[in-house]
Amino acid sequence: MSMKFTILGCGSSMGVPRADGYFGKCNPKNFKNHRTRCSAILQTKTDNILIDTSPDLRNQLIKNKISKIDKVLYSHMHADQTHGINDLRVFFIKNKNPIPIYADKKTKKYLISTFSYCFKSSNEEYPAILKMNLIKDKFLIKNGSKKITIRTVKVEHGKVDSICYIFDKKLAYISDVSKIYKKDFRFFKNLKYLIIDCLWYKNHPSHLNLKKSLELINVFSPKRAILTNLHSEIDYEFLKKKLPKNIVPAFDGQKLYI
Repeated sequence: MSMKFTILGCGSSMGVPRADGYFGKCNPKNFKNHRTRCSAILQTKTDNILIDTSPDLRNQLIKNKISKIDKVLYSHMHADQTHGINDLRVFFIKNKNPIPIYADKKTKKYLISTFSYCFKSSNEEYPAILKMNLIKDKFLIKNGSKKITIRTVKVEHGKVDSICYIFDKKLAYISDVSKIYKKDFRFFKNLKYLIIDCLWYKNHPSHLNLKKSLELINVFSPKRAILTNLHSEIDYEFLKKKLPKNIVPAFDGQKLYI
């Protein structure tokens, strides 16, 4: 059975429009320019595996009719990837079991410090809802009776590390990145899908811009590439017309099958 990967949100840290209603250069009449903060979900026959808990998580899950979360993978510690964590409470309430989450050491420390109530019971009314796990280089998840491999690859995201997740050697998700180390290029070859950061057109210290994203896509040669973490400077149709047919901008709710 194929697995479904949904881009829940593909917007940059303030989303499109921003909280003040500003759309920038994006046409507000195109729904593909309405972008929430970055999160994604892999749905296997057995599990729903969430990547990051954006501040827009509640609305993302409702819109995509996702009624269960089995695991959460974190890419890094920034607010636009973590501050929707409280929306995981409902899934603990439904199942009465803490949800396993996976993060690197720095993200683990940040989450436990900032959202301590999620990990430590204060009383019977507010039990711990999450169970912290350190990520490994490689681990297995279930897809019905089969198992698939998740590979984790550490990349640079400005002054912090970010984790790229590669599923079954077919799809790589890397929403926040400024540099991929050459020693890890081998993991990005022969992919069906590469979902990669493309903040805007000019340079940025902690994100790829369009030029740098296209350079990496050319090196990795995936069958299809999807550009995510899109700023309000990037209009969907304007960017799409500039791209080769195998590269497209992301949009909220976009579904891929692997």
